[in-house]
Amino acid sequence: MDPWRYSTEGISVALRVTPRGGRDDIDGIETLASGRRVVKVRVRAIAEGGAANRAVTELFAGALGVPRRSVRVLSGMTSRLKQIAVDGDPTKLGETLRKLTAAKSD
Repeated sequence: MDPWRYSTEGISVALRVTPRGGRDDIDGIETLASGRRVVKVRVRAIAEGGAANRAVTELFAGALGVPRRSVRVLSGMTSRLKQIAVDGDPTKLGETLRKLTAAKSD
């Protein structure tokens, strides 16, 4: 099962974010101990003052080819586990995200 859900406006994606990760990158899909599947993300930014959240939204906007205003954090503002929403064509966004995570998943 994918760690994202489709809606009429776009997709929502479950993430596990590593701030100060050395680079901004999507590292694939991981299954947590609870069985929940998440997209692993690392950003260079520190988890202070919303810098890591901004880096995550910028990373996903660039990777999915949407404007930055189309990506927002829904939950987990101060947590490594986050839920983001990406507005756009849900089918296209899902296919792009599947390609980005396919080669890197566990």
